[in-house]
Amino acid sequence: MKELSKKTVKRIIRPERIIQFGEGNFLRAFADWMIGEMNRLTDFNSSVVVVQPIERGMVDLLNKQDCLYHVNLQGLEKGEKVNSLTMIDVISRALNPYQDFDAYLKLAEQPEMRFVISNTTEAGIVFDPTCNLEDKPASSYPGKLVQLLYHRFKTFNGDKAKGLIIFPCELIFHNGHRLKEAISQYIDLWELGDEFENWLNEACPVYSTLVDRIVPGFPKKEIDAIKEKLQYNDNLIVQAEVFHLWVIEGPASLAEEFPADKAGLNVLFVPSEAPYHERKVTLLNGPHTVLSPVSWLSCIDIVRDACRHEVIGKFIRKVMFDELMETLDLSKDELETYANDVLERFNNPFVDHSVVSIMLNSFPKYKTRDLPGLKTYLDRKGELPKGLVLGLAAIITYYEEYVRADGKKSEPNDATEILKLLDDLWTRGSIRDVAEGVLGATAIWGEDLNKIPGLLDMVSTYLGDIDEKGMLAVVKEIL
Repeated sequence: MKELSKKTVKRIIRPERIIQFGEGNFLRAFADWMIGEMNRLTDFNSSVVVVQPIERGMVDLLNKQDCLYHVNLQGLEKGEKVNSLTMIDVISRALNPYQDFDAYLKLAEQPEMRFVISNTTEAGIVFDPTCNLEDKPASSYPGKLVQLLYHRFKTFNGDKAKGLIIFPCELIFHNGHRLKEAISQYIDLWELGDEFENWLNEACPVYSTLVDRIVPGFPKKEIDAIKEKLQYNDNLIVQAEVFHLWVIEGPASLAEEFPADKAGLNVLFVPSEAPYHERKVTLLNGPHTVLSPVSWLSCIDIVRDACRHEVIGKFIRKVMFDELMETLDLSKDELETYANDVLERFNNPFVDHSVVSIMLNSFPKYKTRDLPGLKTYLDRKGELPKGLVLGLAAIITYYEEYVRADGKKSEPNDATEILKLLDDLWTRGSIRDVAEGVLGATAIWGEDLNKIPGLLDMVSTYLGDIDEKGMLAVVKEIL
């Protein structure tokens, strides 16, 4: 078996045009995989320099393999199984700015640099007022970025043609807006001047993005078999699902410089990411939140098995297509295409996604993912969505520490105050008292849901029916 390095792999040397903050699994299986596709199928002809955003990371491991690794895509694509292995050769080198700050700053001096991509986790886009311009480097990601941009501004004397296009990929709604706010705060804190700020505003657009791909990461269980198949000793293999989506809040003209469409990639340049964020939360996360307790109470433990079940599969489609989809404003064709993609993702034959793992903090999840749809459906249709309400009743039942038919006992996992509230309600109250107490818990919902017409009666009825008839029988009644 060969070591994976430039000694054993013939690679094309491409211009360094992209600075990437983050060396973790997600960017390597998402953005770097896409860049590889653009290099292969278009004239993009770009390589990436990876910058480690925190002091401890894995750039040494990357450099040990000369930044070569494989992406293992697994899942369903138009009903067909995919289990592919692709070598990624787009990263030219990886830097640790904490060890070599000068090399980091010199990236700003390279005239061909054009893009910045980042994924520094949700906690990465923060303003830390303790950072100084003279730090080597600033501790926060926005601080590091301003250091780099200011050096580029000075190196090229404010030449607007040398600006950089910035794509944050952190899982934060309006991540680009948040990053721009932090940049502005550093400009003020470090007194970098109006001329630099004007250059940034005119030459360095920061675009909000939404990223969507499940990346399980390093395949511990299958690693030996994969290495045997590859005949390479690759210790940086990344597993990811086949589905990918990158929504970029920017002009369509961006595709001229970032030709993802020409490579057939699912990258959208749109006026606003908001409807796509809402679509993802509503049609991916929303069904997850209600299918999990309904499935578990029906003695089904894996998401894929729930989708394939004769009854629960119909319930999932009812919630997605008949209820939640009716609350969104994108075109029906677009929504149906996305919903069918989601179902394929739920059906991934390579991933045993436990419904219990989804049920961590179920009440806060329901509040953000399903409650808005429940309200909108009621406003538009004049009636409550039965599937979403039944999902809420199933969550409440699960938090009773329910013992199902096969003897398994539920293990609710949520904030201590929520667990105590449910325990008190189930211990001391009638079924209607439980429903009224949960719906009236303003600490959970930020409002009294008992005021929603008909909701208390419907939740109470479903709680009683689940107790008397069992979950599966109640699901059948609403289909």
